[in-house]
Amino acid sequence: MLPYTRFFLENGLEVIVHEDHGSKIAVFNLLYKVGSRNEKLGKTGLAHFFEHLMFGSSANVPVFDRELERVGGACNAFTSPDITNYYITIPAANLETAFWLESDRMLQLTLSEKTIETQRKVVMEEYKQRYINQPYGDVFHHLRDLAYHTHPYRWPTIGQNLDDIINYTAEDVWEFYRANYRPDNAILVVAGAVTQAEVERLAKKWFEPIPNLSESNHQIPVEPTQLTKNTKVVEAPVPTDALYKAYKMPAKLAEGYLEADLITDIIGFGKSSLLEQTLVKNGKLFASVGAYILGSVDPGLLIFSGKMESGVSAEEAEKALDEVVSKFLTSEISDLALQKVKNQGEAMKTYESIQVLNRAMNLANYAQLGNPDLYWEEFENKSKIKGEEIMTWANRLIREENSSVLYYKSVPA
Repeated sequence: MLPYTRFFLENGLEVIVHEDHGSKIAVFNLLYKVGSRNEKLGKTGLAHFFEHLMFGSSANVPVFDRELERVGGACNAFTSPDITNYYITIPAANLETAFWLESDRMLQLTLSEKTIETQRKVVMEEYKQRYINQPYGDVFHHLRDLAYHTHPYRWPTIGQNLDDIINYTAEDVWEFYRANYRPDNAILVVAGAVTQAEVERLAKKWFEPIPNLSESNHQIPVEPTQLTKNTKVVEAPVPTDALYKAYKMPAKLAEGYLEADLITDIIGFGKSSLLEQTLVKNGKLFASVGAYILGSVDPGLLIFSGKMESGVSAEEAEKALDEVVSKFLTSEISDLALQKVKNQGEAMKTYESIQVLNRAMNLANYAQLGNPDLYWEEFENKSKIKGEEIMTWANRLIREENSSVLYYKSVPA
């Protein structure tokens, strides 16, 4: 178990402290429970846009990065469909600077016209470089839109299209900030060479005065049960055809989620996996292949994907993939194969726990799911799953009527 203490401020901010006095570094991780799933159609990409805006100025901080660097700190952030996470590493002696900087931008981000327009250009350029001008860059724009019809998982975190980013108004930005960047929608984890008493004192000093200015009443639509196979053909000047076949799967914490994770580990993880050995090493159609899940707060996707050898069509490759998966669905998982993927999972968790930053992020991530202890409970539950339980879920999830298939076709430029 990962030792921690946990308390809540009067304004609802959840604070978690993980003490590790093996170094002189402190980690300050602030997670906001807002991602692209909290956006509305026509205003997509705002969560990611805010990740950029938050590094502008606030009432008492002209340039966020500069003030942090002056005391030896470094920072970064990321946005997912479910959360936006900001993290700082800093000498523990200068921890209060992190409290000052983060509390100031939670309470009174400047959001000047200059900042908004500067970051709009940055995000638009990122969109063009990574999603429009990159081979296969728009895969998840197409695949998410194919698999989901009503849920905001229909679009990636960068946004559904460039026009949404172009058309954000100042009021859109302010409304999103007021609705989501508030104490009761955040989780603060402070880890490293710190004490619970010190963190509690600083949290009350810097964060407790911040009011919850507004609450979002945005209801996230529930995705209806999929009844038929979805397909889409995309043509682009890419090197070879590619195939993406996704199946709806349970949400994090829901029954069947861990089994879905193990399915992809067993069938598609690493060079010795069934997919790699059958379709790449001993096959002639796939240049690469893999399986993975998009673990998410709401029901996500279990995905098989691969790129074809030159001249091979995605449709032909799908038939070969289906044959391998079909044989898997009628087989038994050996104790050795199951133990192998569980050992890999244990090794990965051990590796993750080496860095204080990873521990802080995991505490925050599982706290937003309901309880920091879920990180270890999930691991323990996963280690107890039997092969027949995995196969029951494999046959329940991997059905044609539950699939969405993207055929990404290579055409001349």
